[in-house]
Amino acid sequence: MATAGYGYYRATIFLAMFVGYTLYYFNRKTFSFVMPSVMQEITLDKDDLGMITSSQSLAYAISKFISGVLSDQISARWLFSIGLFVVGGINVVFSWSSTVAVFSALWFINGLGQGLGWPPCGRILRKWFEPSQFGTWWAVLSCSMNLAGSLGPIIATVLAQTYSWRAILSVSGMTCVAVSFACLLVIKNEPKDVGLPNVEAAAAAKKGKGGTSRDDSTLSEFLLSPYLWLLSVSYLVVFGVKTALTDWGQLFLIQDKGQSTLMGSSYMSALEVGGLLGSLAAGYISDKAVAKQGLRIYGHPRHFILICMMAGMFVSMFLFRVTVTADSSKVWILSLGAAFGFSSYGPIALFGILANESAPSNYCGTSHAIVALMANIGGFLSGLPFSTIAKHHGWEQAFWVAEITCLVTTVGYFLVRNIQTKMGRVPKKAD
Repeated sequence: MATAGYGYYRATIFLAMFVGYTLYYFNRKTFSFVMPSVMQEITLDKDDLGMITSSQSLAYAISKFISGVLSDQISARWLFSIGLFVVGGINVVFSWSSTVAVFSALWFINGLGQGLGWPPCGRILRKWFEPSQFGTWWAVLSCSMNLAGSLGPIIATVLAQTYSWRAILSVSGMTCVAVSFACLLVIKNEPKDVGLPNVEAAAAAKKGKGGTSRDDSTLSEFLLSPYLWLLSVSYLVVFGVKTALTDWGQLFLIQDKGQSTLMGSSYMSALEVGGLLGSLAAGYISDKAVAKQGLRIYGHPRHFILICMMAGMFVSMFLFRVTVTADSSKVWILSLGAAFGFSSYGPIALFGILANESAPSNYCGTSHAIVALMANIGGFLSGLPFSTIAKHHGWEQAFWVAEITCLVTTVGYFLVRNIQTKMGRVPKKAD
């Protein structure tokens, strides 16, 4: 009976989060999807467009950090549902507006609502799925972003042939609002909310451990964990290098390597496809390692695939910089794009998983918030600082710096791979 109960609730809760987060992401990008239609009706220059989109990005980075901390303190299902409601409502109000100032203010609030989406998902997944399943379901849930990002432009373009951009945003927003109420009803924070044993307690009982399964730690014990900062610095580098290639790789291909604009956009598409497969592979393969070896205090079963993929990032970047010329095979260039996507999106998924499952249960949201904030800093460094290097020394030198940074981080992570990965307080028996 308990098994059937877990199966039913896991399926319905995961489906609600998948549909909900697909709508989160779609309604994050609705302005970008309908931008051509908006510009036909309202005069907007590049600075106006930049102000609107940047206001959302800034709010999202702030809100995601705060949401991660809040998800440890308040109901995750309420946080997720409130965010979805806010995002939907803002899209509806946006459809009534016509000035840049109002657009920017509303899109800033949209960004605040967007930040409430992912941190609760990570906490709910940890509470409902065993460690040997956690990575796979985390990766599958992250595919909701790929789904919305790939189908969104097509859906918006088709609808724009018949309906106005205002109608599209309004309907999309109202759908969000309706689904937010459904998520509030369907999603449950943890098994004990429906009378089932918590996964952590059940796992401890299965292994024959005595005592309580709680691993609560103080904030200072958690923040002083070296592993938290190892993950944070590594994630900063990996996300920064990934963002550098996704933001500037197309320009590098066209300006330095003599490739066409079509080849540049095709490279980016190959990178995204490889990224989708890399996320799924990293989650699934590392889950198999956890199932076989189990979680332990020192080292982690997911480290092997993580280090291999980080090494893959370096190799694919090196080959991209050194081997591609104006006469290079299209298949070779696309293969390098897919390889980089595969080996960069995998670690991005794994850093989130490791930060969540290695933290004390009372700080798993905060842990993910900290490493995600460091990743955002990496994303910032891949912008103006990276382009400044390229401006003074050329794209070749800029990407060489990114390669070396990636290589040093990979080697460093390999050397300390057996560090204590259990953050916070370690029970004396376990130690």
